[in-house]
Amino acid sequence: MVKWQVLLGLAGWVAVSLLTGAIGSLATASSVSTWYANELLKPDWTPPGWVFGPVWTILYVMMGTAAWLVWRRHGFRGAALPLSLFLAQLVLNAAWSLIFFGLRAPGAALVELVVLWLAVAATGAAFSRRDKWAALLLVPYLAWTSFAAILNFAIWRMNA
Repeated sequence: MVKWQVLLGLAGWVAVSLLTGAIGSLATASSVSTWYANELLKPDWTPPGWVFGPVWTILYVMMGTAAWLVWRRHGFRGAALPLSLFLAQLVLNAAWSLIFFGLRAPGAALVELVVLWLAVAATGAAFSRRDKWAALLLVPYLAWTSFAAILNFAIWRMNA
């Protein structure tokens, strides 16, 4: 592959990941400063709102880079399952925002988040068979998703 194709591939995978965040933020924007900020009870250990944007941006860049590493070494044909899992977890990622913020349904979002966590774990396992660095780049995402599940659970319980 020519160098510009490699860089274009990296940009593409990162862009797809960031687009997922943009889609999720559309649902979030309608509720984050109203319903989430003022109407929901949240645990004391809830991070301040300004943390989420930078953390998610970094995670999306890492996720896109991980997918690119697998794609670069194996292509779509050679890594059909891992890359399909990656794309599926992106859909689940955006869906969580739509459910939690758009529908204002923390309980349903928690169920969806468990499925997302499983999809991220499966993607990491599939990536590890293709590229160890790609799998390692997903570890912070899995950790943040784990934290998000605990926070989502606490919010659901406090507001049920």
